[in-house]
Amino acid sequence: MIRIVALAAALMFAVPAVAQAQAPAAAPLPAGLDKANAIVIDTTKGRIVIKLRTDIAPQHAERIKLLAREGYYNNVPFHRVMDGFMAQTGDGKNFNGTGGSKYPNLKAEFSQVPYKRGVVGMARAGDPDSANSQFFIMFADGSSLNGKYTVVGDVVAGMDVVDKLKKAPPGSASGAVTDPDKMVKVQVASDIK
Repeated sequence: MIRIVALAAALMFAVPAVAQAQAPAAAPLPAGLDKANAIVIDTTKGRIVIKLRTDIAPQHAERIKLLAREGYYNNVPFHRVMDGFMAQTGDGKNFNGTGGSKYPNLKAEFSQVPYKRGVVGMARAGDPDSANSQFFIMFADGSSLNGKYTVVGDVVAGMDVVDKLKKAPPGSASGAVTDPDKMVKVQVASDIK
């Protein structure tokens, strides 16, 4: 009887240890990253790290950090994902691309930085000064966007994760995704404990 109790106790303590060992570890942040000006996006497909371009879009970078710190981006879907073009997210109000934050829209901070694979831009409506909370990550070069949308960052780790995001069906003009992947948690890198 004592052996059975001892075996049960051993199994009780071993199960949490085994479960803990199987939990995936978060990927380390890139060396030399300015953590105060980077966001870490843990998605349903893995981790994406974005270096914010405070040098060319300081207001937009600050807005993204503010919203990340408020939890606005947590559990927000990648609502528009077009294979070979971009993945858009950031609507923490309506979760479908029609909403923005409680803060006013931002004045455009256009630059000469070209839209290449891994560049992060701010989504906007027809008005150049209508960016608010939504952003997109480029899958490929997109020269048609150059000088027309604010470049706010660059993916410095996790482009393989971006590539895995669920995409809209081929030929979809809107790029709307059914049952999309999500940004589970978004944090400023310096805030991660």
